[in-house]
Amino acid sequence: GMVSIGATVTVEEEEFGEETYTIVGSAEADPLQGRISNESPIGRALLGAKEGDQVVAETPGGEILFKILKVE
Repeated sequence: GMVSIGATVTVEEEEFGEETYTIVGSAEADPLQGRISNESPIGRALLGAKEGDQVVAETPGGEILFKILKVE
């Protein structure tokens, strides 16, 4: 499926291995719990992507490449 708000996304990052994020509205964001805002760099990069896609997030620390493993 495609990533939308409320989706839980399992991604693989080049340096950090697998991570699971839930995309939420900014009011519910809690990055330490893996709940990232749709307005954050990673949230924006993931929204609209599909399983198997590779996306690049532009973060303050530089670009991060993600491969989307699973969307629930």
